[in-house]
Amino acid sequence: MIFRILEDQFAQKIRESKDADRRFMQLALALGRRGQGRTWPNPAVGAVIVKDGVIVGRGWTQPGGRPHGEPEALRRAGEAARGATLYVTLEPCSHFGKSPPCADAVIAAGIKRVVAAIEDPNPEVAGQGHARLRAAGITVDVGLCAAEAAFDHAGHFRRIRDRRPHVILKLAVSPDGKIGAAGGKPVAITGEAVRNRVHLLRAQSDAILVGIGTVLADDPLLTCRLPGMAARSPVRVVLDQSLRMSAASQLVRSARETPLWVVGSELAEAAAATRLGAAGAQIIRVPPGNASGLDLPAVLHVLAEKGISRLMVEGGSRVAASFVAADLVDEIWLFRGAEEVGSSGVDALDALPLSKITQSQAYKVHASETFDKDTLTIYERA
Repeated sequence: MIFRILEDQFAQKIRESKDADRRFMQLALALGRRGQGRTWPNPAVGAVIVKDGVIVGRGWTQPGGRPHGEPEALRRAGEAARGATLYVTLEPCSHFGKSPPCADAVIAAGIKRVVAAIEDPNPEVAGQGHARLRAAGITVDVGLCAAEAAFDHAGHFRRIRDRRPHVILKLAVSPDGKIGAAGGKPVAITGEAVRNRVHLLRAQSDAILVGIGTVLADDPLLTCRLPGMAARSPVRVVLDQSLRMSAASQLVRSARETPLWVVGSELAEAAAATRLGAAGAQIIRVPPGNASGLDLPAVLHVLAEKGISRLMVEGGSRVAASFVAADLVDEIWLFRGAEEVGSSGVDALDALPLSKITQSQAYKVHASETFDKDTLTIYERA
């Protein structure tokens, strides 16, 4: 009987240890999300240092990508890091870039155990960080909350593996599948709570992309307008094959405050590029391509080369349909309002049915939220 009691007590301690590990990793994931949209071209990593059950250091990748999450947490922990456990959402780097390897900093700090959510697919790391830690006598456990970490780091993974950003398509549709009124006139599909959620998504994206049709119809600003978060506005990207954008548009007039990248065809007139460039826009030229007027894979490749890993595509219907048709959408934020627009309204995906997303085997539901009368369904690649 005594042995059974001891076995049960030991099993309970193991369960408690695993529960504690999960709680600390969940905190590290939450911390990492603070950096989304601000750390490119580096991933937004979260780190927590725990000693004797007490958090002694927390960190996340800082704006511009440095310092990384691990050294930031180590800095805050100081000497308390010696003999502690580090929880980190991505494998500590093992190579010299613009800063020394994080694995070396972890070793030097005297960390006893590292719990990493997932391995970094970057060929310069790819298990070498974990190997270096183990070689130094540190216990390394990998895989806790790996699915959550993979979702959070999807932009980094996509840019490394496919040389393009992770594409997040945002759609706000009425119950009858419309995104605008007749003639393309804007109409309020959802309420204020959804608009705030969209602005938060903007802040968590490296860049936001629209087509020239949206710019000409709506003259948007495409910044984050949540209180105190203007500095977290993403790079604005406009697909403008012929470089038709007016210098009087809000986007161009704000180009010196918030970056504006205008993607035009290699055949667009040089004078138009000079005009927009003089106003502060950065001109990117790519080959002409599909129905959007540009080669979308080439557009994404150029954005990835510039460091963009999380790209939010916000409009309009033709651009959205082009990305869906080209199988370049990795994540979909589908907001649904409560009021119908009518049969003369603008379809969400141009000539494509909305079921191309909602009933496709290529996507599965990741999460859902409710905002008063409005709803959000987030889809991810199956």
